[in-house]
Amino acid sequence: MAKERKLPLRKCSGCGEMKVKTELVRVVRSPEGELSMDLTGRKAGRGAYVCRNIDCLRTARKRKALERSFACAIPSEIYDRLEEEMMQGE
Repeated sequence: MAKERKLPLRKCSGCGEMKVKTELVRVVRSPEGELSMDLTGRKAGRGAYVCRNIDCLRTARKRKALERSFACAIPSEIYDRLEEEMMQGE
């Protein structure tokens, strides 16, 4: 009898729902302080998760959820770049 494998859950910074890690996009702050999207989930640095839709990213921006997660101010250009990357991925 095969053992059922547990799937890791993460909380979306936008909507606050717990989802399977593979359904979310990881936003990572590298040790150098650069923010980027991590589609593989393996980049080094501090990560926060957002659903794969733009509405959740916009909600996270409005609530300043990523600023709290990374404990730093995030310029609007970075949010715009994240939105563009998310649109390209769809």
